[in-house]
Amino acid sequence: MQTRKLGNQGLEVSAIGLGCMGMSFSYAPFPSKEYSISLIRSAVEQGITFFDTAEVYGPYNNEEIVGEALKPFKQQVKIATKFGFNIVDGKMVGVNSHPDHIKKVVEGSLKRLQVETIDLLYQHRVDPNIPIEDVAGTVKDLIKEGKVKYFGLSEAGANTIRKAHAVLPVSALQSEYSLWTRQHETEIIPTIEELGIGFVPFSPLGKGYLTGTMDEKRKFEAGDIRGIIPRFTEEARVANKALLKVIETFAQKKNATNAQIALAWVLAQSETYVPIPGTTKIHRLLENNGAVDIQLSAQELKELTIASEQVKVMGARYTEAQEKATGL
Repeated sequence: MQTRKLGNQGLEVSAIGLGCMGMSFSYAPFPSKEYSISLIRSAVEQGITFFDTAEVYGPYNNEEIVGEALKPFKQQVKIATKFGFNIVDGKMVGVNSHPDHIKKVVEGSLKRLQVETIDLLYQHRVDPNIPIEDVAGTVKDLIKEGKVKYFGLSEAGANTIRKAHAVLPVSALQSEYSLWTRQHETEIIPTIEELGIGFVPFSPLGKGYLTGTMDEKRKFEAGDIRGIIPRFTEEARVANKALLKVIETFAQKKNATNAQIALAWVLAQSETYVPIPGTTKIHRLLENNGAVDIQLSAQELKELTIASEQVKVMGARYTEAQEKATGL
């Protein structure tokens, strides 16, 4: 597995990471804890050194799974987790990045992850009630205390990124990015490139749709977030097949799968991009990791990009209620 650098502060990880959220949050039904631990350890065996979790996933139990799975590999891997929400009666209730809350969350995450230091700590969502300078300053203090190594932001805007970076260098921005979600190319990506901040695209496979394994007949179970996302209505899944056909054309040329082409496209954008596809299936883990071996020439990359841009994607990536609930 190749490695890449996120930011200019020394954080180096595998070129592809593993998003662990779906093991206990958003994509029901969930596998057993034992199976998830086995899958995470399989990822380590395949060279993955970058694992993504968060306090709110579950909540709490995702960090516990990741912590137990990676306990034997502490010196080999980097774990990213996040703060930024209130959790009341087991549910995510609004954003909260008050300094005291950040410190409390970090103490809980350290215990659940069974580590002395969090490798990469993200603000999960921007809190409009707390100046980002105060957030960055709090994480800076945690770094001085040895509880955190690197600072990250998730789904933050360009202005917020600049303000945070002025207080404490941001190593990575995590935001949704894929062949069908590219709005960050206008302002946010140029900003992080200017500042030397790495990019961690989540949902690089379009929450599974870009793999081509999900047709309009798929029924989503209770607890699967895709069941209420506009982009995953039956009508949208039919209309968006046009993008799948584009990807399939390149997959056939490269003797690869749709997932591998979609991931290869993200990887080819920059050496500072580290996508974190999630999966709960070991054979998909192997498939995803194979994307690092897919080489897209400059011409192929241009053709794939242009062809994908000709497709008008139907459906928003979140409902208004979801955006409000998560501070997006």
